[in-house]
Amino acid sequence: MTMIKVTDEPINAAEALKAFESGVAGAGAIVSFTGLVRDQASSGDVETLHLQAYSPMTETGIATAREEAHERWPLIDSHIIHRIGDMLPGDAIVFVATASAHRRPAFEAADYLMDYLKTEAVFWKKETTLSGTKWIEPRAEDYKDRARWSGS
Repeated sequence: MTMIKVTDEPINAAEALKAFESGVAGAGAIVSFTGLVRDQASSGDVETLHLQAYSPMTETGIATAREEAHERWPLIDSHIIHRIGDMLPGDAIVFVATASAHRRPAFEAADYLMDYLKTEAVFWKKETTLSGTKWIEPRAEDYKDRARWSGS
């Protein structure tokens, strides 16, 4: 059962992984990634992180990236859950899981999906630190990571 979800509810990565594992018969490898809100930013200690999205549009983009991942690698299934709303340091912001017969496709597809989410998924991210509030854009390293998939 494929899941693509943008939600303002907390992500329970353990429950999400358990649900994913129960639906991927025949998998030889399952890779999961949970992204957390960092407590440090270049401008100081992070107090809160706020993400906004127009969920129907954002989920459509994520679904397209998921389809591309399934075309590139022999995946059995993948799940992508992304949080929006107000979060605190340590909160799960994203959960990605991929399953395949072998480990390499599962690792690469999860990495590919995360690079998409970091650079192209439509989210607006605002960080509040002790120094103030600012909108966050992807870093040059994020775009560099994403670009490595364009030639393969």
